[in-house]
Amino acid sequence: MLFDTGENGKNLFQNMKNMDVDICDIKHVVISHDHWDHTGGLEAVLKKKKRIKVYGCGGFSREFKDIVSKKGAELMESELFDNITGNIFTTGSIEGTYKNGRIEEQSLVIKTANGMSIVTGCAHPGIVNIVERVKNLFPQEKFYCILGGFHLKDMRDDEIVGVCDRLTALGVQKAGPAHCSGENGIRIFSEIFKENFIQVVAGTEIEV
Repeated sequence: MLFDTGENGKNLFQNMKNMDVDICDIKHVVISHDHWDHTGGLEAVLKKKKRIKVYGCGGFSREFKDIVSKKGAELMESELFDNITGNIFTTGSIEGTYKNGRIEEQSLVIKTANGMSIVTGCAHPGIVNIVERVKNLFPQEKFYCILGGFHLKDMRDDEIVGVCDRLTALGVQKAGPAHCSGENGIRIFSEIFKENFIQVVAGTEIEV
């Protein structure tokens, strides 16, 4: 499974080569939200890999949907929580805001013996809202970790501390903020989560 495709196919394929990932093994592509730095490599993927399932949200652009359909892939519009394969799920579309406009975003949910793990794209709907959605879907399950973009870069320090406190109260054990989380957000998470902070950079392999 491939979650988001980065800015362009060139960088994506170079990273896949570096990590010894064969595109032939990919059966599902999940796109968190319809922004260029998450969808930029999709067309290149679909040129190389035919008859693949692409999971998006119903509110994604016509341009996005046309790229998927014209390349012969199957578009799965994830409006509601759904099981993608095995113990991997999508939260379904969660509404957020971006530059005073509406945006739809989905996250991955992975269920393992350690508990529930969540992988986010940018968390425009709010990382706390996403975790609360998963908690409502799996009220009896414990959380293990959350990874990805938490969209904290424009928040004040006290607001970021409040996010950490809320996530801790929800039972999140480990956190790996990256991408749009901002340097300050990453620093504060590392200070609060301490040994349970996960540094996420390109090429990081994390067992959940």
